[in-house]
Amino acid sequence: MSYPRACHTIPLLLLLAAILLLPPVTSEAMPVFARKYSISCNTCHSAFPRLNAFGEQFVANNLKLPNWKETAIKDVGDPLLALPESVPLAIRAQAFVQSRDGHAIDEASGATLADSSTDIQSPYLIKLLSSAPLSEHITYYFYGIFAEKGGNGETLIEDAWFSHDDVFGSGVGMMLGQYQLSDLMFPRETRLTFQDFMAYRMAGITYDRGIQFDRALGPLDVALGVVNGNGVTSNFAINTPGYKRADRLFDSDTHKSLYGRIGMDIGGATIGLFGLSGEQRSVAAGNAGLDSGARNTDKRVAGLDLSGAVNEKLYWFAQGLWNTWDGFLDANPNKEYKWFGGFAGLDYVANERWVYSLLYNYADAGDLKDTDTIYEGIDMRSLTLGASYYFMRNVKGVIEVNYDLLDEKAKTGTYWTGHLSQEHYLLLGFDAAF
Repeated sequence: MSYPRACHTIPLLLLLAAILLLPPVTSEAMPVFARKYSISCNTCHSAFPRLNAFGEQFVANNLKLPNWKETAIKDVGDPLLALPESVPLAIRAQAFVQSRDGHAIDEASGATLADSSTDIQSPYLIKLLSSAPLSEHITYYFYGIFAEKGGNGETLIEDAWFSHDDVFGSGVGMMLGQYQLSDLMFPRETRLTFQDFMAYRMAGITYDRGIQFDRALGPLDVALGVVNGNGVTSNFAINTPGYKRADRLFDSDTHKSLYGRIGMDIGGATIGLFGLSGEQRSVAAGNAGLDSGARNTDKRVAGLDLSGAVNEKLYWFAQGLWNTWDGFLDANPNKEYKWFGGFAGLDYVANERWVYSLLYNYADAGDLKDTDTIYEGIDMRSLTLGASYYFMRNVKGVIEVNYDLLDEKAKTGTYWTGHLSQEHYLLLGFDAAF
């Protein structure tokens, strides 16, 4: 999926940032905090990694409690130095066994590259996390992935940011670093299902590098952010003097993606409106749309999110995303491509041991249908039912069933693209944070 590029400049950002902006990013399950404050995980989590009302307030307070200085901070006799007694680290690990219908197919030849009906996915994820207050107003958060989805051999840093909760005493919060744009609505890292919130990935509003600001304006939570628009892996050597410099460019041009959200509580429910305006690289003609083109094309996303809870036992949420990609495909550069995606779900905390989840993913490729590109595969209708049994607050066994509601689609163009096989799966395994 191409990342958004943008047509907005830094001066516009600074003008708007002076007014408002972005709600704090939600961190995932962090035993660091339980150890630091000598509290149980259920203080902040109704069922890890889902946050309860106290956990949401903890996040809003810049990931710290009021007694943070008195708790696990080493006294070095210097009021301008706040060091934890020990390095605040935590581990999250996942291991699964999965039976699945999906295949790995070469888009050009149609050859089946992998087809395993039973897959031992262990380890599926090993992640190192850390966070701590550094001052009265500054907190850091990061995590590094040692292994994910079978990829071993290198460490990937995804979330990594500093946050300030009161810039220049203005009441405006700020966060600088790597994060997910979609965290403004529903953080993917705190979902209870193995199945993802797929619309966020398809729309390209997950990880990027940027700056965010937040402020409450009466009953409204108003948010604005700006990101490079090319994800978290790009960098470019500075070699215009003829010899490469030690520094790097993290973005290929000055254009940025501007996005924001306005949210408010209504009758115990939360409603939010999201918008993004930017650019993304076009897709070259041929080769199933796997190759990037040479043009930057306009991209717009509008979103509506709804959520609520009943007695912190039943949580419900829904998201819709309307996407407009102008001239996205080089094969038809004057066409405006529109498509829609979303999801809805329920999480039910039955008791201290059992939690049940239901998730429905929906996406309609819209104008991208029948384009003979991989983007035909945006089409999705799936229903996921999951159950988690908590051996301990931070260790659970999971069982999850996913049913693909779309029929298989035969090859219709030059390339093997689209819904060529169904994606039913049954998954069992463990998820732990310690």
